[in-house]
Amino acid sequence: MKLLEQIWIVIIMNLRSIPQRFGMSVATIFAVAAVVGVLLFFLAMGNGFKDTLEGAGSENVAVVTRVGSQSELNSSLSREQVNLLSTAPGIAKDLEGNPIYSGELYVIVDGYKKTTNSKVNIPMRGLSTEGFALRENVDIIEGRVFTPGRNEIIVGESVLREFSGFELGTKVTFAKTTWEVVGIFSTGGSAFDSELWADTRTVQDQFRRGSSFQTMRIRLETPGDIQPLINYAEADPRLNVKIETEAEYFSTQSNALNNIVVFGWIISVVMGMGALAGALNTMYTSVAARAGEIATLRAIGFSNISAFFGTVAEAIILSLIGGATGIIIVYFFVDGASAATIGASFTQVVFSFTLSADLLQQGMLLAFGIGIVGGFFPAFRAARMPVVTAFE
Repeated sequence: MKLLEQIWIVIIMNLRSIPQRFGMSVATIFAVAAVVGVLLFFLAMGNGFKDTLEGAGSENVAVVTRVGSQSELNSSLSREQVNLLSTAPGIAKDLEGNPIYSGELYVIVDGYKKTTNSKVNIPMRGLSTEGFALRENVDIIEGRVFTPGRNEIIVGESVLREFSGFELGTKVTFAKTTWEVVGIFSTGGSAFDSELWADTRTVQDQFRRGSSFQTMRIRLETPGDIQPLINYAEADPRLNVKIETEAEYFSTQSNALNNIVVFGWIISVVMGMGALAGALNTMYTSVAARAGEIATLRAIGFSNISAFFGTVAEAIILSLIGGATGIIIVYFFVDGASAATIGASFTQVVFSFTLSADLLQQGMLLAFGIGIVGGFFPAFRAARMPVVTAFE
């Protein structure tokens, strides 16, 4: 009999005997499912957060911040700097020949989570009407745009979904000033949906920011080409600024969640050790229960290799079932779920957990690895089973 046929026969026999170890087999499956589920939870969190931030970035727009600042919150630009940069080469012009740019403010206001009623930081952005043209897919889905000079705000749809008190027509108080929600906007699920928007000059006045800004956004004449702007800024000592494309800026911001992804792997590895112990216990029990059966097969001509691979295959199959179970649980209960976490500017960023084919593959590879390691040593024991055991 060929070796592959022997291995196949042993695998079938092992699987048919699983009901004899049903409890331990189910425990192994659910242990692996828990490991894979936890890993995918953290990876889906990181994936969704990254997609939300990078979805806000564009190669057509440059972001200007103060040199040394890590985010918009700790940046500062004077009106003079904004005016100087507006004359730089490489800036796209509108039909009337005016440069397309927006000086913006980024302040923190209080909000309350709907789920816990806990106080959180929500970003409020002051921007001009030109700021709308510098963002793709901005859509007013309810109400209208704020009127310049009035204490009016429009609210991102993610803010409305996660935090209370921002419904259309609601009046909220920030910095001892009452603001009215006059519109709800959407940018297609990007990080901007986690913000409140108001008129720049009004935000400057109400938050006592004088004529200062924190960032400047510029429409590029050539997408991705920021070198003319950089050269211009470097030639003027008054422009102590950092210039990068919006895509680069948000890509850097998304790195803030890398530690959470690493933490997810660490937790999964620790839990994986427990699942591995369960798999080893199950497979050693399987080999012990079938000691006579394995020895009999050896006595009638089955090779020790078939016993080895048959036992490893059983462990792999149990682990893969566990991995698939974990994926199904995460898919139905986590994928697409909305959550909020603190971003680089210490404000809430609302995002959705996002599973991808790559993440599912990582989950199954982890399950496969647990099966390989969990089955190897019991399989080695099965392969060395003495033939004389069959006659005891």
